[in-house]
Amino acid sequence: MLFDLANLPYWIFLGMGILLFLLVILGGAGDEEVDLDPDVDVDVEADFDADVDASGDFSPLKLLGWLGFGQVPLLLLLATDFSLVGLLGWMFNVIVGELTGSLPGAGLSGVISITAIVVGLSVGSTIARPIGQLFASFGEDTRGERLIGRLAIVTSVNIPKQKIGQVDVLDADSNRVTITATLPEWATVIPLRGEEVLVIARQPQAYLVIAHNSPDSQQWLSDLSH
Repeated sequence: MLFDLANLPYWIFLGMGILLFLLVILGGAGDEEVDLDPDVDVDVEADFDADVDASGDFSPLKLLGWLGFGQVPLLLLLATDFSLVGLLGWMFNVIVGELTGSLPGAGLSGVISITAIVVGLSVGSTIARPIGQLFASFGEDTRGERLIGRLAIVTSVNIPKQKIGQVDVLDADSNRVTITATLPEWATVIPLRGEEVLVIARQPQAYLVIAHNSPDSQQWLSDLSH
């Protein structure tokens, strides 16, 4: 039952997840050539932190935030969710088949599918961030100070305050490095995906960046000159 064709939908999900993970490893999450992240014209941090809309009803943006959207690069989130849904659905199908002696019928298969999706999305939103930090650590230059003062491109939805985003930066040898990044407390401009930022410092958990050609970068350069 492990390799029965009834598991084909879950194999497809698992295969898509693995493929997306390969894209994350080889190309970096959010790379323009494999960009799956839709344009967002709203303030993401405000949207995902909103619990209730003006009418007092449940906000769908809260659900998206709970699922991990806006918290980690979308490509990495999709890779995690697809892999988990495929793996869990496959496992549930096999377990039920072994217990009952036959493959699940249409009704039970639907229950298994819904369960796999719900559990997969729930777990995926939880583990996507540490997985992203793990991938970012593989991509970071061990001599990270070489990246200070260099320009980078935002590859996550944005770079929020007190949260971690992701940027791609070219080191001195023109190697593209994917790093985790956040804003300093004094920053006033939130860089969005595709915009340029300036790497200004390195902290244990992430690099500090500020929007390029902004009042923040002018203030930082002015402070350096004094």
